[in-house]
Parts: sequence; structure tokens; C-alpha cells
Amino acid sequence: MTIALQDLGFYALGILLLWLTPGPVWVAVTARALAGGFRAAWPLAVGVSLGDLIWPLCAILGVTWILSVWEGFLDAMVWVAAATFLLMGTLVLRSASKPIGAESSLTRPGMWAGFLAGGAAILANPKAILFYMGMLPGFFEVTRLTGPDIAAILFVSASIPLLGNLLLALLVGRARALLSSPTAVRRTNLAAGSLLIGVGLLIPLL
Repeated sequence: MTIALQDLGFYALGILLLWLTPGPVWVAVTARALAGGFRAAWPLAVGVSLGDLIWPLCAILGVTWILSVWEGFLDAMVWVAAATFLLMGTLVLRSASKPIGAESSLTRPGMWAGFLAGGAAILANPKAILFYMGMLPGFFEVTRLTGPDIAAILFVSASIPLLGNLLLALLVGRARALLSSPTAVRRTNLAAGSLLIGVGLLIPLL
């Protein structure tokens, strides 16, 4: 593996901060766990992790091809990555007090329904690949990535949200209290938004 562990760790921090931002998947995992326990919630978490494997790989391959055509793309993407985190952090801060809405399509009963809903929620979102295309070059020199480097990046991209969602399912009682308390939601969003902005400010300095 040629990428520095420090860079991989910083990327992992970015993924963790993104997961910590409450959203529809949080609500879906909680709703499924409330309805059928951990057994009902884990398929959705696994389904979501599929997109967290596929989109980063597509982004790496796509960025590598673009760089073969336009040498300045990598430098531009560093600033895109920084701007992405700054924008996401700002949007989270602006909506810190808003309640989280659930998507009913993610809460349908059944193991396969949960798995397919989780996969569809990620794979049907074209913004995901654009996000990864903008973010990955901010952390790594994409043209120099080896097979083990890509495997490590994909592992981090999928494992952190997966473990987080599984933990959320296990702690569904606490998660329910978190999602139902406006004060707790506001505090979580303020913390996550501030940290996202911090990552955006640090990326150009790496």
C-alpha cells in the first residue's frame, strides 16, 4: 500500500463525519429496528454499504481517466473537495433545528425489501458519484493508487457507515430518543456541520 496511513485516517474521519450527519437512512434503520429488532434493520445497512463500495470505485476510475485528458483536473478537485465539505457543513448548520423526515420506501418490512431499499437509496442517487469524484482527489493522488490502495479506500468507505448503521440498530432505544428530541437533533447537527466545515478548511493544507 502506497498511501499514507495519515491520509487514509483523515479520509476515514471525513466519512465518519458524513455518517454522523442525521438523514433518512438513520430514520429508516431506527424505524426497521423498532418494528422488528436488529434482524429487520441489518439488511438495509448492508444494502446501503453496496453503494459505499461501488460509487468510490467508479469515482476513482473516472477521475483517473479524466486526468489522462486534463492534467489540471486534480488540482481543481482539491478545491472542489474543500468546497463540498464547506457547503455540506453550512447546509447542516442552517437546518440544525429542522426535524428529520423519514422515507417510507426505506421502511418496508422484509429482509429483501430492506436490502433492496438500502441499495436503491444509494445507487439511484447520481449525486453520490459526483460527491466521491470531488472528495477523493482531495485526500489521495488518484493516479498513483495501487490495487491495495483502492481496496483500503473502498474498505473505509463501506465499513464505517456499515458499522455505524449496525450500531445504530443495536442502540435503537437511544437513537429513538435522539431523533425525537429537537434539542438533541440541533446539537448533533451543529457539531457535525462545524466538523464538516473544519475538514473543508483543512483539505487544501494537506
